[in-house]
Amino acid sequence: MFTGIVEEKGTISRLQETGDAIVMTISADVVLKDVHMGDSISVNGVCLTVNDFTHSTFTVDMMPETVRNTSLRNLSSGSKVNLERAMAANGRFGGHFVSGHVDGIGTIRSKKPEYNAVYYEIEVAKHLRDYMTMKGSVSVDGTSLTIFGLTDTTFTISIIPHTLDWTVIGSKGPGDIVNIECDMLAKYMEELLMRRFGSDEKSSEKLTESYLKEHGFYS
Repeated sequence: MFTGIVEEKGTISRLQETGDAIVMTISADVVLKDVHMGDSISVNGVCLTVNDFTHSTFTVDMMPETVRNTSLRNLSSGSKVNLERAMAANGRFGGHFVSGHVDGIGTIRSKKPEYNAVYYEIEVAKHLRDYMTMKGSVSVDGTSLTIFGLTDTTFTISIIPHTLDWTVIGSKGPGDIVNIECDMLAKYMEELLMRRFGSDEKSSEKLTESYLKEHGFYS
């Protein structure tokens, strides 16, 4: 489990491809201070497992599923990546619940400076857009951000100077793809409601306005 608060930017020092799988070595500093074999580290929002490390690098395996379905496939030697260690139980929780299990990719459609911030409009598939709400949380390349604009196919985020400097999104622009993880709570809620009510027309209980009123969701 992660928080979406990026600890540092690492640098890809080596990529070794074997078919659709990739072994990636990343140069880092902060995330290596207490690293152990088998630790989970978020790399641009993707939870990966440390299988080797030195005092200045760590190595992870990317299976074909990860390569095909995340933006990590576009990385090359020298690329910068967002890094975050798994959340400590006794640490501050400054972002939101991020699993590191990317739901899909988005494409940056526009990047516009606005005073001390930069607005990014990102296009996503409908099944991702359905989990998004105004002022809700979203993870973009592993960074916890707040949604402040929505259309049928896009969402908009506002990036402050610290985030622009500290994470990889500052170097990205229109046409670039980013990893998207939707709000975990929204996904669990949908799954629970579907199990409870389903789509069976013969079901005796349906999620209707009258049902919600009966169960205290409306005053």
